[in-house]
Amino acid sequence: MKGADIVTKSIPGKNWRQATALVHGGTTRSQFGETSEALYLTQGFVYDSAETAEARFKGDEDGFIYSRYANPTVEMLEQRLCQLEGAEAARATASGMAAVHASIACQVEAGDDIVSARALFGSCRWVIETQMARCGVTSTLVDGRDIEAWKKAVKPNTKVFFLETPTNPTLELCDIAAIADLAHEVGAKLIVDNVFATPLWQRPLELGADIVVYSATKHIDGQGRCLGGAILSDREWIDEKLYDYYRHTGPSMSPFNAWVMLKSLETLSARVCQQTETASQIADFLSEQIGITKVLYPGRDDHPQAELAARQMQEGSTLVAFEVDGGKPAAFAFLNALELIQISNNLGDAKSLITHPATTTHKNLTQEARDELGISDGMLRLSAGLEDPQDLIEDVEAAIAAAKRAC
Repeated sequence: MKGADIVTKSIPGKNWRQATALVHGGTTRSQFGETSEALYLTQGFVYDSAETAEARFKGDEDGFIYSRYANPTVEMLEQRLCQLEGAEAARATASGMAAVHASIACQVEAGDDIVSARALFGSCRWVIETQMARCGVTSTLVDGRDIEAWKKAVKPNTKVFFLETPTNPTLELCDIAAIADLAHEVGAKLIVDNVFATPLWQRPLELGADIVVYSATKHIDGQGRCLGGAILSDREWIDEKLYDYYRHTGPSMSPFNAWVMLKSLETLSARVCQQTETASQIADFLSEQIGITKVLYPGRDDHPQAELAARQMQEGSTLVAFEVDGGKPAAFAFLNALELIQISNNLGDAKSLITHPATTTHKNLTQEARDELGISDGMLRLSAGLEDPQDLIEDVEAAIAAAKRAC
């Protein structure tokens, strides 16, 4: 919904390369010709006449009505994300989980079924298994790596496939193209949570996915400031499935958060490229250390799905998962010995962060479910930041020594 009456210039850019689109994509300028994107911190809008108001509500005239529906600053973010992702349309949301919930709930109803990969962030799994069940929607969780498991789980009423890849926290991969083909064979839509890979290193829509969701809180903001999310798809799905749900239930992003995200996108490529290089160096270091029993990084040849990673992702991205010998006591000793890397359940930040999934992000899963997913008591998930890689490695080295002493 374009507010043509308040915008005097819109910068084109359909053919821009990625780095340029991250700086200029979607930019609109007011009559003042501001350099930075304008922050339209407003709830509502006024109309020149009663006829104008009527025309906008009927959809006969372009223009903004209410910031819960659309806002000029939020729209700039949505357009920039579309250029980055290669999507026709997008809606920005208040959080990543708002994006996940809205992308599912807007297209299912009582009697429908969801098939999902079992390796999910805890809140995503709760939405699918618990919240959707309360609405009369059934679900089946499968080993996302096994295409035959997806096939066996399909029912006549299956409407949605859902997955994240790489997964949280074990960095498993799902074959997006193969799963998308299956979804389309059975008339379902595939939603891909692309947070860990980022839009720089993985393009789910090009691989056949129908909808992509992000927690923009992570790499897109990437500096620990604002919550946000995004849903991207083709124009028809956004208009026919998501628009009314979004408009009436109110998961919209605030204009201020959208403005922060716009500024963050300008540095996304620089940040994620450096963080990816650092994550790769840390993974290589960990793989050589006594006391580290497993290292999982999609950019390494020893990743269990290295062939798929090379085919589906451009780089291994910013997360490393690894296991400390000695279980929870050793893992906690490792965490508590860190001086530079900070303990946090967040990720994708300019600061390096680390978490113990079994007691934080995935604590609500049963022990059986954690065992099934490979989330051991010794597993840690590290999100590489922008610090000097050698400083981080030295911090990790000292933490390994502390973990050994705890055993």
